Amino acid sequence: MNRSTLPDAKGLALGVGAYVVWGLLPLYFHALKGVPALQVLAHRVLWSVVLLAITVVALRRARTIRAAARGRTLLLLAASAALIAVNWLVYIWAVQHNHVLEASLGYFINPLFNVALAVAVLGERLRRWQGIAIGVAGLGVAILAASGGGSLWISLILAVTFGLYGLLRKVAAIDALGGLAVETMMLAPIALGLVWQASAAGTGSFGHSLGTDLLLIASGAVTAAPLLMFAAAARRMPYATLGLIQYIAPTLQFTVAVLLGEPVRPVHLLTFGLIWAGCALYAADSIRGARTPPVMAPD
Repeated sequence: MNRSTLPDAKGLALGVGAYVVWGLLPLYFHALKGVPALQVLAHRVLWSVVLLAITVVALRRARTIRAAARGRTLLLLAASAALIAVNWLVYIWAVQHNHVLEASLGYFINPLFNVALAVAVLGERLRRWQGIAIGVAGLGVAILAASGGGSLWISLILAVTFGLYGLLRKVAAIDALGGLAVETMMLAPIALGLVWQASAAGTGSFGHSLGTDLLLIASGAVTAAPLLMFAAAARRMPYATLGLIQYIAPTLQFTVAVLLGEPVRPVHLLTFGLIWAGCALYAADSIRGARTPPVMAPD
């Protein structure tokens, strides 16, 4: 691999760190199993707003974010906020109800779904091996669906919502910090209403246990930190390398599912085998593409 396709050490560390945090998130939300998923989501949003507001003020970014978040960009962020809220809620619910296996499957599917979106929406050309990779992974999903699917809907919702979220954020003219700050601020009134309603009904989980309170407060950092780390890594790393290390998160999630005692049926092994094969083909094609020098136009 030539020098231009190699990430610097800091970029690689930030990227790996982000995906490791995402991969271990099931352990975090499993520790909050006694808190209803909607309340966990609400606290995740509210404490993210607090942390991001402090960061924006400290970096003196409020004016530039306010200038960027208007018109078409604001509409795109409203849509991406709805998508990420659904994604977070389904993910939290899946972990709390022992469906980490299906959650990991969703994030294995996601990179391949992103390629399909790029072709269908952005008009990008599909390379031959990318098409084969998507076909192999699609066969795995079809086999799981034909077997009864279990909770395949979890995998598909996570893959589709995060894929569409990434697409909207790609075309929105705002950076990672500004986009996440605006998204969480848009969700904050709903989140505040959920927390207030639970507290008024006597079913609120905050304020009864120091351990639970600290975990809920930390959800802001757990949400914002890996996203900001990823954004910083993406600026320092070639796309092929970033595409390769993104499989760290679902691999860790799969491992956590096994450690938590979730049953792995033969159809799961066949499905994951095909998904892993598709991901391997996709990663190999990305590396090959990065090594291929661009064709120079004649003078």
